[in-house]
Amino acid sequence: MEKREQLGSRLGFILLSAGCAIGCGNVWKFPWMCGQYGGGSFILVYVICLLVLGLPVMTMEFSVGRAAQKSPLFMYQQLEKKGQKWHLHGYASLLGNLALMAFYTVVTGWIIYYFVQFLTGNTANLGFVPMITDGPLNMKYLAVTVVIGFGILCFDLQGGLERITKVMMVGLLGLMIVLVVNSFTLSGASEGLKFYLVPDISKINGKVIVGAMNQAFFTLSLGMGSMAIFGSYIGKDRSLMGESVNIICLDTLVAVLAGLIMFPACFTYGVEVDAGPSLLFNTMATVFNNMNGGRIWGTLFFLFMTFAAMSTVLAVCENILAMVREMTGWSRPVGSVICAVVVFALATTTALGYSRFSGFVPFADGSAWLDFWDFIVSTNILPLGSICYALFCTSKLGWGWDNFVAEANAGEGMKVQNWMRPICAYVVPIAVAVIYIYGLINFGW
Repeated sequence: MEKREQLGSRLGFILLSAGCAIGCGNVWKFPWMCGQYGGGSFILVYVICLLVLGLPVMTMEFSVGRAAQKSPLFMYQQLEKKGQKWHLHGYASLLGNLALMAFYTVVTGWIIYYFVQFLTGNTANLGFVPMITDGPLNMKYLAVTVVIGFGILCFDLQGGLERITKVMMVGLLGLMIVLVVNSFTLSGASEGLKFYLVPDISKINGKVIVGAMNQAFFTLSLGMGSMAIFGSYIGKDRSLMGESVNIICLDTLVAVLAGLIMFPACFTYGVEVDAGPSLLFNTMATVFNNMNGGRIWGTLFFLFMTFAAMSTVLAVCENILAMVREMTGWSRPVGSVICAVVVFALATTTALGYSRFSGFVPFADGSAWLDFWDFIVSTNILPLGSICYALFCTSKLGWGWDNFVAEANAGEGMKVQNWMRPICAYVVPIAVAVIYIYGLINFGW
């Protein structure tokens, strides 16, 4: 049996796991959801969801992965009792990762396209709608994203994925801090920061709570094995709750920094904060085109966006690759090529979703393939998968609380305490289930 690959350092594990969590969810989706759901009010509910729901689920997912030393597709078989069916969630995890890459790689391609346009100075006619309706352009940048992602994964874990992610994450944080300092100097900074950071409790409603929970699971990549795979790559020298806290703090820092960059700029230049998915592209391009040195700032901004997006593409594609390799026994290069072809084929639906395939309208008018794939992942697989981890780790019919705690607490660092059991066993699955059902009933899915 081939020895399981390991990460070279604790820093590599934290940055790689954070890199999976940090991405378009932080710097594309989080700011526009904040804008649509009331700024500070959304952030308050989001942080509560991270602490009460996200932290326990991340700790449980890491624990299952480290104990099993397998990919999500086979980890349950290592831990479940004979005749149990928990392993069916492993197949849902593979489906979820593929569905995520079916639209995430296209969004990443959009970001790379904007970076190239700012780098070359072709920003006068940039626009979100002209970009997404240009089929050949979308296909080209989708191909670039997939080739870069699986090209890096052809190399061994430490020499490829871990080394590249370390460089990207350090570069990402450095660029963000520079851009935040610049945003604080803008004339609309105080107004933007007030909207972003001061909660208005009256704006908190069911829709905000559903959005905040789904965003918490989306940004942390919880519920479909993305964290479990990295748990399987690390040793037992550190306890897993402490590592989860570190990753959630780093992930939240990047999300908050993204808002600190965008909202002062929006209020300075009169840009609508509730513009939705186009917020990052249309509004930030407008901002940079009206700034002194805007081409330089725009290039830096979309460079850090590229780093953020690619860190998630790499991490999720590693998850897909690990599952496929365990099924087939293929080498990294062979598995990478075949997985790249499959991801590219699936993502073609999104890349052409606003042009050739625009006839597919899954939900309300204006929805497209991107919304369909996002619905499968964010609205269904992430919350339902999180419920599955909670029940598996706390129930006698699953792995069980004692086994979970023993694994999570192995090593130095913050420990899971017994008083947390009701939170993990009851609060997490019941709260997620209630919010999930409420969302399905009330938002016309």
